[in-house]
Amino acid sequence: MRSRAVDTHDLAALRRATIRARILRTLLAVGALVALAFAAASARGADVRVRSILPSGSTGVVVLDLSLSIQDTDYRRLRGALRHLIEVDAPVGLVIFSDAPYELLPPGTPARELQPIIRLLTPPERGQPVNPWSDAFRAGTRISAALLLARQMLERDKVSDGSILVLSDLETAPEDLQALLRTLGDLRASAITVRIVPLSAGREALQNVRSVLGEEAFASPTAFEGEPGEPVRIESGGALPGVLIALGALCLAALGAHERLAGRLAVPRPEGAA
Repeated sequence: MRSRAVDTHDLAALRRATIRARILRTLLAVGALVALAFAAASARGADVRVRSILPSGSTGVVVLDLSLSIQDTDYRRLRGALRHLIEVDAPVGLVIFSDAPYELLPPGTPARELQPIIRLLTPPERGQPVNPWSDAFRAGTRISAALLLARQMLERDKVSDGSILVLSDLETAPEDLQALLRTLGDLRASAITVRIVPLSAGREALQNVRSVLGEEAFASPTAFEGEPGEPVRIESGGALPGVLIALGALCLAALGAHERLAGRLAVPRPEGAA
């Protein structure tokens, strides 16, 4: 059934306006479809997987602080960070340290091999966890030695895309501070990416490390406080991609312009008409 039309005897006078309206409608419709297509492609290309704290595609060495300064809440975060690595199936190596570092897992080890370490980091009802290295560690902490060992492991195994994940309160011995800052500077100048999960770190310790690595090296420690069965939360700037938002806005703008500029002419109904 055809819609009602307005009878006119001067169609030729409207021809140019008709052609202009058709062209405008076509351009706006094509623009909206193109923006929609690109928005869909952008959304399909977005990474919706659980994002690892380690750089994508890298082989990381986890540097795990088991010194006496680690507190109860820190052990929850340590376990949460290790469970996250298992969840994203990241290939890792493992170094534990207090005053002296020990290599437990070589780089490239499947992350599921961290599961026994999680059990060793689970404390009894009272006190700190008792692990096989408790008696070997003394009170002092030397983070620089652990970082050097992690770098040597990556270089020994010829890992070209290596990274280091430090799980520590960043409280090192006073005589180790300059060595730590120098080691962090050397790592930043190399191709090895360093990520930090600060535990119960003091302000001065945080500022010292941040002055070398920058804020982008740090992950929020509260992202790893869950226990088994709880989802692992990673703060990684989960905002919508800017390109997707812009393309969606263009699509809506084109549709709005189509309705405003190329819609049918509304003719008011005569008074008294049925």
